[in-house]
Amino acid sequence: MSLATLDAIRPANRPTAVPPAAAPTPAPAAEPAAAPSRIRAVPAGTEARGFALYVGLDELKAADAGTDLPRIVEAVKRLIADLAPGAETYASVALAPTGAGGRDVDVVRLALQDPAALAKHRQATQTEKPEPKGGVVIDISRKRVQLDGETAPLTYKEFELLQFLVLREGRTIDRHEIISTLWGDTDDDETPNERTIDVHVRRLRSKLGAYEDIVRTVRGAGYRFDRHADVTIRYASTPSPDVF
Repeated sequence: MSLATLDAIRPANRPTAVPPAAAPTPAPAAEPAAAPSRIRAVPAGTEARGFALYVGLDELKAADAGTDLPRIVEAVKRLIADLAPGAETYASVALAPTGAGGRDVDVVRLALQDPAALAKHRQATQTEKPEPKGGVVIDISRKRVQLDGETAPLTYKEFELLQFLVLREGRTIDRHEIISTLWGDTDDDETPNERTIDVHVRRLRSKLGAYEDIVRTVRGAGYRFDRHADVTIRYASTPSPDVF
C-alpha cells in the first residue's frame, strides 16, 4: 500500500467582457461547476480507499488556542461524519520525548510512516553514530533492545510495554493505564488483568538480564522506567503513535 496526493483543480480566472453602453445588459452567465478534486500519482490498477491528514500541533499550542488535541480530533471526526456518514475514522497522536525538537508535523509524519518523510529521514541519518558496545540501547525507531551489543529477544508486546514506560519517563504508570492503552482494542477474552501485567513485566525483566532494574516497581502504584548512565535511547525517528 502507498500514498498519493490530493490535488484540487481550480477553474482558471477569465476576464469579463464589458458590453457596449447601448447594448442591452445580458443575463449573468451561470458559474461553471467546480471541477472535482483529483488524486495525483495513482497507479493503474489501484483505487483510493481513504486519506491521512497530518496535523502538527503540540499540547501547548493547542492550549494557547483555547482547546486541546482530543477536542480537535472529535471535531474533525464530527465534520467527516457530517460530510460522509459512511466514512470510518481512526485517529492517533504522535508522541516524542520532551525537548526532542523538530517541526511538529515532521514528527507526526515519521510516526505514521509517511513514505516521503521516511525517505528524507533516511538520507539525513546515513552518517549515524555507531551503536555503543556496552550497556542498554533502546531503539524506538527500529523496535529493538540491545544489551551489551546483543539484541534482546523481546516479543512485540514486551517491546511495546517497555516503550510505553520509556516514552513516559519520570512517571509512575498504574496497571490499569497499561492495560487500557496496550490492550484497549483487543477482545475481552484477551485483555489481561492486573495480575497478568505483573507476569508480563517479570518476563520483560528476565530478558533485560543485568539491566532489569530499568523497569522499577513502585509499590502500590505501578511501574516506572528508570534511566541509568549506561542506558541509551535512540529517538532517530521517534515517534510512537498512541490511539485517541
